[in-house]
Order: sequence, then structure tokens, then C-alpha cells
Amino acid sequence: LVAFPQAGVVTCPGTAQVMEAAVREGVQVVGGIDPTTLDGDADAQLDIVFGIADRHGVKVDIHLHEPGDSCIAQLERIAARTQALGMQGLVAVSHAYGLGDVSDAVVDRTAEVLALAGVSIMTNAPGDHAFPPVLRLRAGGVRVFTGNDNIQDAWWPYGNGDMLQRAMLVSYRSGFNTDEELRVALEMATVASAGVMGKQDYGLKVGNEASFILFKAPNAAAAVAAAIHERVIVRHGAFWGGPAQLQLKAAQFATELRR
Repeated sequence: LVAFPQAGVVTCPGTAQVMEAAVREGVQVVGGIDPTTLDGDADAQLDIVFGIADRHGVKVDIHLHEPGDSCIAQLERIAARTQALGMQGLVAVSHAYGLGDVSDAVVDRTAEVLALAGVSIMTNAPGDHAFPPVLRLRAGGVRVFTGNDNIQDAWWPYGNGDMLQRAMLVSYRSGFNTDEELRVALEMATVASAGVMGKQDYGLKVGNEASFILFKAPNAAAAVAAAIHERVIVRHGAFWGGPAQLQLKAAQFATELRR
């Protein structure tokens, strides 16, 4: 659960107090959004967000839609605060569109800064934006993961929580063609995401929680490329059932249409 300031922090009086109250009630992550373009004062917003995180020992997730050089400057600020507070591994930046606007040299330099600070990057591979170059960031030591931006709400009608489909979309937009690249997209939707969330019992290992998804595919890369719909869910060691099947009698349907 994230206490997220959708309309800003500094520009909305009382927001900081609400976020801190939410953290006191058990929220595990405190959020931020576009420190300069939305709030107009990057240092003030980050003071508040990181201040709450430091006081209460929670994680940080900042949604960053700022373009190009502005995005890079924010990432450097976030990385510096993460290191100063010893919060390596506890901070994520979602979207970071600007990483897709800048040169390879700037991406490489920024990746070094992010990796050193242990700041993770989330991308949902949006359809109408540049987005972070996944393989280049990973090569620089950055943990890159994926998720749905929203779940079929007023902001975004496409999100459905299907992480295999999300892995396919990351692959499609990134131009992944080889088995190795497709497996990267699956790793972003599974192991990398679990690591950012801090899950300790994740994966098919003895003693871990027996919750997983089964699907029929020749290999992992093929499953990602096809975004296989039919699958079986096992939850807490019990079969939870598959997707509902639409029962349609063609003759009866045709009769109804003629009425």
C-alpha cells in the first residue's frame, strides 16, 4: 500500500500530514510525483517524502513523468537522497519517461548513479511515451521491473493485472525478439518485481508459499510472446480454478438476433 499524492505535495496544503498519518496507520510506502513540473519545488517535495520515509522506516515510490534533462536531474536528486539516508534498495521511480528521451551516454551515466544508490526503475511500457531503455539500464546494474500503471480506471482503461501480458507489452515496445530478451521481460514481471516489493518467500523453492500460475508453452519465451490466456491458478497450495468460459450456443444466439 502506497500513500500517493496524486495532485502534488507542496502545492496541496495538508497533503504531507495526510501521507504521514497514513504511514502511521500501516502504509508501507510513501509516494511522490513530478517534483518540479507539478510541485514547482523539487527540494521541498523530496524533503517531505524522504523525511516521512526516514522517520518511519518505509519505502519510497516516486512517479516521474518529467521529460529529458529534467527527468535526469530528478533521478540524480533522488539517488543522492537515497544514499544519504542509507535507503539503498528501498526506493523506486515509476515511469521515468525521460530516460527514453536522452542519449545513450546520458543513460549510461545515470544508470551508474542509480545502481550505486540502489534505486529501481519501473516501466509499464506505455503506448504513447518514450520509456526507459530496459536492456541498457540493466547492463548498467539497475534493477528494472514492470507492472500495470492502473487497473481499468478513469486514467487508464487497459490495465488488467495480467503480468504475463505486461511482459509481452514490454517486449513488444522494446523490440525484444530473442529468447534471452523475452526472458528478461518475464523476469521484470516476476523476480525483479518481487525483489522491489521485498518478498522473502517468492519463487518455486521448498518452503515457499505455494501460489503460482501454470500455463502450457514450450518455454518461457514462447509464453511471453503469446501472452497465453489459458492458465491454471494455484493459490496457497490449492487449485483456484481457471478463467471462466463463455458458453455460447450458436443456433440459439442466431434465433435471438432475428427477434
